[in-house]
Amino acid sequence: MLKKNLLSIAVVTAALSLAACNDKEAITEPVEPEATTDVVVEPEVAPEAMAEADATAMPADMATQSIGEMAAGNENLTVLTAALQAADLDDMMMAEGQYTVFAPTDDAFAALLTKLNITKEQLLADKEMLTSVLTYHVVPMVVKAADIPYGNAIETANGQTFSISDANVITDASGNTANIVGTDMMATNGVVHVIDNVLLPK
Repeated sequence: MLKKNLLSIAVVTAALSLAACNDKEAITEPVEPEATTDVVVEPEVAPEAMAEADATAMPADMATQSIGEMAAGNENLTVLTAALQAADLDDMMMAEGQYTVFAPTDDAFAALLTKLNITKEQLLADKEMLTSVLTYHVVPMVVKAADIPYGNAIETANGQTFSISDANVITDASGNTANIVGTDMMATNGVVHVIDNVLLPK
């Protein structure tokens, strides 16, 4: 009888303990994991790389100077610049328009002075001759190197013509020749090709 009572007490005690454990588990709130924020680190871009990218985005033929400004800033075209000013053609080369200029170098003008047996001052003082010669170097439209009509007569602002061979050699109205030594210098109002001799109209 005593054993039976002890056994009953043990069973009741175990049941109460199990119930207490279940109640404790029931009231325990689950712990949510802490939210984490992913930090994305952007790679640094060097200023040089940004500048290079900007330069690449800009069109290669975007011009910022007029033909007159380009000539004035070229150390090999100082006589041409002075001649344009003496002939009052510098404003035309600064203004808006569509021109192709075949620009003689300073060495080309030096050869002309020797040929004509005159000084630079004498050349610049002869406005009528300068106007005739200089406008003979201007074509009133844009003609890039790739668009030169080889073998055809090219009319100039002077009204006379010259021709260009596929070897980039110009033959003027007087039978003289000049080599095109630089091409496609783009300006806001046209394009400049550099030549090594002064072209002479009739």
